[in-house]
Amino acid sequence: MSKKPTLLQQFRSFYFQNNPQDIEQAIEYFAVFGGMSWSVDMSKSLEELIESKILKNYTYIHGDITKVTHSDKISHLLLSAAAVGDGRIHSALKRARISRAEGEDAIDALCDKGILKTEFSLESPPNSDEKVDEKLSFNTPFMRFWFAFVSPFFKTIKEGDFKEAKESFVNRKSEFYELIFLKLSHELVKKSFNDDPIVEIGSYWDRNTQIDILAKTKSGKVIAGACRYSNQKAKKSSLTKLREQCQLAELAPDISIIVSKGGFSNELKALKGENVKLFALKSFKTLLEDLSQKDFIECEGKRY
Repeated sequence: MSKKPTLLQQFRSFYFQNNPQDIEQAIEYFAVFGGMSWSVDMSKSLEELIESKILKNYTYIHGDITKVTHSDKISHLLLSAAAVGDGRIHSALKRARISRAEGEDAIDALCDKGILKTEFSLESPPNSDEKVDEKLSFNTPFMRFWFAFVSPFFKTIKEGDFKEAKESFVNRKSEFYELIFLKLSHELVKKSFNDDPIVEIGSYWDRNTQIDILAKTKSGKVIAGACRYSNQKAKKSSLTKLREQCQLAELAPDISIIVSKGGFSNELKALKGENVKLFALKSFKTLLEDLSQKDFIECEGKRY
């Protein structure tokens, strides 16, 4: 492909190539290996694959990545900060302890190289004086994984000691999966409104609140949604919280959406209708319809 594949194109390619057991496994393994077109043995645990395919090949993968980043210290600090934080530029610069000027130069360079892209809050905050920072987003899931759990521990990994890196991943993997789940939820929402197509979709954030999904349809309807990547069933309180977040943002959605990995309580199911829509893990299968060889994206670099 001449242009950078979208996240959905990467996900469809990953699924076609590796044939995961279910959607949950697909999302979690994709969060680590997505975008690289590496063949992944889905019968092995993710922790085992991280060690054998990534940590043990650190020197070679690091060499490939630094051909793009030129081993620039500022860029690596910024990438690691963006990979583990909320993505907001101000937060990433603060975490990386680099100045705004240095950071903005590095961001421009990393966006030009196709590693990062910037995202905007879909709506302006109700307070017109409030400046809302953009967010930094990785173009491929693997690069986010690398700078979250590998690059920060390079000293011990180079020595063959993987303990720190593996512990960091195990302790934070659930929250790490959440972003990929959110991004794929955006794709699911786009796919689910055929009669009144989505013309704009993203997230909303300001100093006081954040809304996972905010979208507008062709007819002008506003959709707001919340994502929960948890084994617990989403309850009515999830819908209540979403509506409170919308009030803080002075938004009045026509349709409310809850996307939940763990399903839904009976009380929440009873509220489902034209104005309240619920999406479970099985709903993501619609993103994988008509998979074929044409969805496979060839590996451009080395295969590990």
